[in-house]
Amino acid sequence: MTKANWNYPTAIKFGPGRIAELPEALKSAGITRPLLVTDSGLAGLPITQNTLKLLKDAGIPVGLFADVKPNPISANVEAGIKVLREGGHDGVIAFGGGSGLDVGKVIAFMAGQTRPMWDFEDVGDWWTRADPAGIFPIVAVPTTAGTGSEVGRAGVITDEKSHTKKVIFHPLMMPRIVIADPELTVGMPKFITVGTGMDALAHCLEAYCAPGYHPMADGIAVEGMRLVFENLPKVFADPLDVEARGHMMSAAAMGATAFQKGLGAIHALSHPVGALYDTHHGMTNAVFMPYVLAVNRSAIEARVARLSAYLGLPPSFEAFQHAVISLRLRLDVPHTLAQFKVDGTKRDLIADMAIIDPTASGNPIELTRDRALEIFDRAMEGRV
Repeated sequence: MTKANWNYPTAIKFGPGRIAELPEALKSAGITRPLLVTDSGLAGLPITQNTLKLLKDAGIPVGLFADVKPNPISANVEAGIKVLREGGHDGVIAFGGGSGLDVGKVIAFMAGQTRPMWDFEDVGDWWTRADPAGIFPIVAVPTTAGTGSEVGRAGVITDEKSHTKKVIFHPLMMPRIVIADPELTVGMPKFITVGTGMDALAHCLEAYCAPGYHPMADGIAVEGMRLVFENLPKVFADPLDVEARGHMMSAAAMGATAFQKGLGAIHALSHPVGALYDTHHGMTNAVFMPYVLAVNRSAIEARVARLSAYLGLPPSFEAFQHAVISLRLRLDVPHTLAQFKVDGTKRDLIADMAIIDPTASGNPIELTRDRALEIFDRAMEGRV
């Protein structure tokens, strides 16, 4: 029997209205002077301001850091560390979508480190370079249903110099407590609702298709995909459907727990496109999805047929691929990269970056440069 390592340790408080329990969660995590980290777009919105008021009413001195780009860069992390240290904060509330969650987690991780952030990229055992005593506690509060970063042990940050997305990893970057309150996602614009939801689908799909033995991840990924197919169209049609939003929030967390098994070419290509064109990560994944499926077909056909049957579709690869394309059409996802305002001028660079992306190794078949170019060309032309 194959040997494997599995981890599912996150404590999650799930359900409408659970944001009211944030003061208690901070106390349980040992945080008395939190820094709330979010992105600039969320900082002034009612959900953020109400959360700050909740903490102040509870007598908890809280700071706010919101200098975070949608595709966060190292300068965002460095600025946040400075605010954290100068404010005497002893922990972080990572609040928002993937950008706010990732930056918040990396700020808490780097708070007491002396080495540069890139020394902790998810390469081999580089994480062992960190001083565990210098990692501040984190409470995570997702406000989107996509990345699932609230249950992850890493953060994705763009290196501005090389225009590459890098994964910063440490086991202790895992938030102590997650508050998953679907009511916080109600105000999301449709574009973000769709992009984050398709990100959750991509996480589940790539985890399920990744090679290796991890039946727990496979089972979680399959049910996560069912939740997305059933509930993302409901949320798209009725943004006030809190029950459907709750199922999407579950699917997002499920995708992120499942992808410890691996990701693949969807993410390997999406990362350089996002870094070079500043596109929304989840929506970029959505554009690439059917083309990666087509190129990977020889390695995943039987597995995808089983998935298709579980979803109530005919048990075939074609049925699942058609379901993905139909879902994208219903949700106004661009069918091609060209419709997403990505041109072909950086085609070769994207392929070169994709094959060395950390997620490339999880693809069911080797992501060679030629395969990366084929997928990119298919996505430009709409050729499934």
